[in-house]
Amino acid sequence: MVTLYRRLPKFEYLRPTSLQEALSLLAQYKGKARLLAGGTDLVPKLKRREIEAPSYLIDIKSIAGLDYIRHDEVEGLKIGALATIHAIETSPIIKERFPVLAQAAYSMASVQVRNRATVAGNICNAVPSADTAPALLTLQARVKLASQKGERWVDIEDFFTGPKETVLTDEEMLLEIEVPNLPLSHKGIYLKLSPRRSMDLAVVGVAVVAVPENGVFKDVFKDVRIALGAVAPTPIRARRAEEVLRGQSLNEELIKKAAQIAEEEARPIDDHRASAWYRKKMVNVLVKRALQQIIS
Repeated sequence: MVTLYRRLPKFEYLRPTSLQEALSLLAQYKGKARLLAGGTDLVPKLKRREIEAPSYLIDIKSIAGLDYIRHDEVEGLKIGALATIHAIETSPIIKERFPVLAQAAYSMASVQVRNRATVAGNICNAVPSADTAPALLTLQARVKLASQKGERWVDIEDFFTGPKETVLTDEEMLLEIEVPNLPLSHKGIYLKLSPRRSMDLAVVGVAVVAVPENGVFKDVFKDVRIALGAVAPTPIRARRAEEVLRGQSLNEELIKKAAQIAEEEARPIDDHRASAWYRKKMVNVLVKRALQQIIS
């Protein structure tokens, strides 16, 4: 099947060079403007007429200083609004200290797309299959939202309100993602089921972060976090499955039990990519596989 691209709909293109200018434009054209960062999702949708064209397109790529990745032993990891997916996947500090996020970034799209797309854009699109969302959920991230009225922090779990919907207002932009430090002994795994690995959206995405009691993964688990993507209206934490594992020493029987509970917590739909039944079964498989990899 050939997808026919028509000319982009008409809009006024604006290119602010400072954050204050961008926020001013958002306030001025409230409800009539869209932000453009990487554009890897927005531009194709505009071409295919899948979304209504805005009257104004505000390109924030020229704003200096928003592509940072910083780490501090006290404040944790900070990711700027223009940090690319490629920068996330290749960052030495993220690969070492937050491997689940690096794995999720690596699983996305093509090299060309990862060089252009931003992690902020990935979560602002708010599709249930967003790869970085489950990873950020397990890392208990929070996001800084900015407007001319000021700034506010929102936990990533509260950021998504529905398919392609977030708490962002028409005057706000996501300015920063903050991830608290985890013990050096933790492990993180992101597993993605898709027809062509990175080239397709996730049919199911599973992120698991685990912290052992004494730094040994054959010992008791002090903390376990499991997040699921593409199996509910928003990315979700599998909290009942986590509770089964927390404070326990993992064995095959316990892993099977947690995977079954995670399957029950999933709320997928039937669509052209997979049935709800299949997605639930794959949640079971991937949660089990991730936990097995953590203790291996």
